[in-house]
Amino acid sequence: MNKRILGLAIPNIITNITVPLLGMVDLAIVGHLSMAHLGAIAIGTQIFNLIYWNFGFLRMGTSGFTAQAYGAKDMAEAVRIFVRAITLALVIALLLIVLQWPIAKLSEVIFRVDQEPRILQLALAYFFVRIWAAPATLGLYAVKGWFIGMQNSKLPMWIAIFLNIVNIGCSLLFVLVFHWGIRGVALGTVIAQYSGLAMGLFFVVHQYGHLFKQYIHEQGLTYSDKVRRLLQDALQWEQMRRFFKVNGDIFLRTVCLATVFTFITAASGRISPEILAIDTLLMQFFTIFSYMMDGFAYAGESLVGRYIGAKDPKSLKLSVRLLLFWGLGLTVLFTALYAIEGEHFLRLFSDQPDVIEGAKVYMFWTLIIPVCGFSAFLFDGIFVGATATRTMRNCMFVASAAFFAIYYLGRHLFLNTLSPDPFVWNNILWSAFMVYLALRGILQAAALKKSIFSQAY
Repeated sequence: MNKRILGLAIPNIITNITVPLLGMVDLAIVGHLSMAHLGAIAIGTQIFNLIYWNFGFLRMGTSGFTAQAYGAKDMAEAVRIFVRAITLALVIALLLIVLQWPIAKLSEVIFRVDQEPRILQLALAYFFVRIWAAPATLGLYAVKGWFIGMQNSKLPMWIAIFLNIVNIGCSLLFVLVFHWGIRGVALGTVIAQYSGLAMGLFFVVHQYGHLFKQYIHEQGLTYSDKVRRLLQDALQWEQMRRFFKVNGDIFLRTVCLATVFTFITAASGRISPEILAIDTLLMQFFTIFSYMMDGFAYAGESLVGRYIGAKDPKSLKLSVRLLLFWGLGLTVLFTALYAIEGEHFLRLFSDQPDVIEGAKVYMFWTLIIPVCGFSAFLFDGIFVGATATRTMRNCMFVASAAFFAIYYLGRHLFLNTLSPDPFVWNNILWSAFMVYLALRGILQAAALKKSIFSQAY
């Protein structure tokens, strides 16, 4: 079982490492331009996190459904799931492009930085270029989720490596050679996303095209009739209703996730531009750890869905225990790594002396991130694989409510609202964030037997 877990987790980890690596390269490129650019890339990235995280169900829901179809050996349903997910992804993406101006206006309200308005101007310049990547980005969510559900983590790995090489190369070219600034970084992302989607669809056709041909093979129908039949089957109301029910839970859960992270960025900016820059650097430690843990969470999606579909409770329980074991090991490793090399990581992201010195004051929070966060990531993967999304959603509701309760209670108790101390204010924000992470894992652990293990019988 360990071999199977690692066989799925390691390619996912490599895939995930490329995501923060790309963000760090973008951060490093603009972080050496000015503090305003550093804050702008943080806000610009968070705008898209707020958008795309809300549609994360296109990956998570797809992987859970597909893994269960794979475990039940129902390849026809796996084909329908792919068509269903990719169609929905493209429809949502087109709506986002149409609504880009209202989204930008809302972003101006959420992310205002009163002391430095230029930060928001740069962030919106980034937004209006990158929004055109929406069809590719959401399409990749569906493709990646389908591959994970089909127990294939290597194809998403190669797509991510290729995509990020293209992105880094384009960003460096557009910023350092053509001097297009933050728009160049955004354009590099657009080009890379479409390149990645093209590669993903090529792999679908090359590796799994026989499943689609087998599904639509029927005497007496033209090719267009066959495609129409496949779309009709995939978009049947009963199947779509179940798809939206599970994905609706994931959507609401992700709305809470995006709200918390958006609030952190917005609250940091309201404390001061310096705190925004500092917290942007510190959140990179969370990002590195989260993407590493997500590799095992994706393995959990694949294996849990597979064993529930196959009605194999013994393998299901063993896979969950071993996933938690690997999570604890990574927690110890990353806590030690951050304690020893934390300052060196800061200097990779920025050469602004004031920002680095300011961040060192809050470095102790980076040591707590792995301890509080590891189980939340793993249980998310386990619950997605089991499509036990209602429980996952409810746990997120409670954790998010606790985050805001602690933040506002802390501000009320410890801050003079007329002249709040930035140090105290920021520590209250980070305290609330740690409770939020820990509570997600604790609540899902308590629901494990009823929501997950019972499904395999």
